[in-house]
Amino acid sequence: MDRVTSRFDANDSQDRVAGLEAAKVALAAQRCIVMPTDTVYGIAADAFSAQAVSTLLASKGRGRNMPPPVLIPSIQTMDGLAISVPEEARALAEEFWPGALTLILLAQPSLTWDLGETRGTVALRVPDDEVARELLSVTGPLAVSSANRTGNPAATTAEEAFEQLGESVDVYLEAGVRPLSGESLSSTIVDFTRTPPRVVRQGALELEALRAVVPSLLGLGEEPAAPNEEVHAPEAVTPEDRETAATEPTTES
Repeated sequence: MDRVTSRFDANDSQDRVAGLEAAKVALAAQRCIVMPTDTVYGIAADAFSAQAVSTLLASKGRGRNMPPPVLIPSIQTMDGLAISVPEEARALAEEFWPGALTLILLAQPSLTWDLGETRGTVALRVPDDEVARELLSVTGPLAVSSANRTGNPAATTAEEAFEQLGESVDVYLEAGVRPLSGESLSSTIVDFTRTPPRVVRQGALELEALRAVVPSLLGLGEEPAAPNEEVHAPEAVTPEDRETAATEPTTES
């Protein structure tokens, strides 16, 4: 039987209920969906299904060396997926979640998942989007990357996502243009698996706002200062891809 791609208007109350149920069923069947987030639209799969994550990566034309981050419904979920969470990471999460902040942490070694070549880490985020969190509350953690083919612009509507991903995705949840205000920017990614912690992708959250909470945070491309020396950022740091930091295999919507 041919697979059928379904589209739902999440701004319509009845269609939203039907769409969330269809998305839940598709995800349970190890298939992919497209969902709105607060940054861009994302292609999502069950984070605990290696088959589903492989389908997600194949749909984007991406390899295992660029594993997707994981969206979670609340900050409380973080401790179930990560170990030894630094207090500074927790402070950033409490200040900016839900929001455009992704934290790279050490993954719980007991979890039976395969997100790709993560080197024992996981990138976590709570999106500031009502539809996304409503879905996450019934599905649990989802592996989510921007809903586009690698090298193409990120989708700001489900229709734009469909033009790139087509029938590789089972369910499309349309909720209007994302983000709701301003330029489409990915989340800012902060790596807490190294000391001091550092920004590895500059996105919607500015470094100054993050440093107000974690003063020791290094900016993109900065290196730790030698004793009695100040930290100086390079004159220009340009990531090879808007979706990923130049030195990290982590992508995010």
